[in-house]
Amino acid sequence: MLELVDVHAGYGRTEVVHGVSLTVPERGLTAVLGHNGAGKSTLLRTALGLRPVTTGRVLLDGEDVSRLRPSARVARGVAYVPQGQQSFGQLTAAENLQVVADGRRRGRALVAEALDTFPALVPVLGRRAGLLSGGQRQQLAIARALITEPRVLLLDEPTEGIQPNVVAEIERVVVDLSGRRGLGVLLVEQHVGFALRTAGTYHVLASGRVLRSGTAQAGAELDVRAAMVI
Repeated sequence: MLELVDVHAGYGRTEVVHGVSLTVPERGLTAVLGHNGAGKSTLLRTALGLRPVTTGRVLLDGEDVSRLRPSARVARGVAYVPQGQQSFGQLTAAENLQVVADGRRRGRALVAEALDTFPALVPVLGRRAGLLSGGQRQQLAIARALITEPRVLLLDEPTEGIQPNVVAEIERVVVDLSGRRGLGVLLVEQHVGFALRTAGTYHVLASGRVLRSGTAQAGAELDVRAAMVI
């Protein structure tokens, strides 16, 4: 569904991602792991078009979308949840959802589906998003992305700074999205256990290059942790 082929990208003259190739299949989850500064977030931003591809290609359903604007990629079914539990802090949780749903033919139903996915948001719908806990804001951010009806979901560090019980809930949702609901998910994570429990395949990045790739099978966590020490 989503393919990155020998992608190079960065900021101005500084190249951060060096020749990364990976595939996110339909009904599958691909994890990208690595320490801070490894190029993980830049890779996601490049997949969405927020950073330009220097060389290489970004393919969606086999079509080269490397030169398309982010809005055009979103219209084709790509959604992005950036790092940091981002929300419109002065708006209520309900307003955060509604601002995405407005103008969509199934807007009301999509909000209801998002709340079915994250029922913990229901009691706090009238609260300003800036007053929510980190876990609640993260759930709200993912719920907003789901209202766009994506086919591919890009998640950047969804467990960062989140309490363990909410991590478990996000893990449940991610597994459901990539399984029963059929989304392709590209997950950037430092939480190795979480990533490997949810992913089918993984790639470890170091200095913008793929250091190790594999399938999330028994024993993979030890290999990944060893690679991330390098």
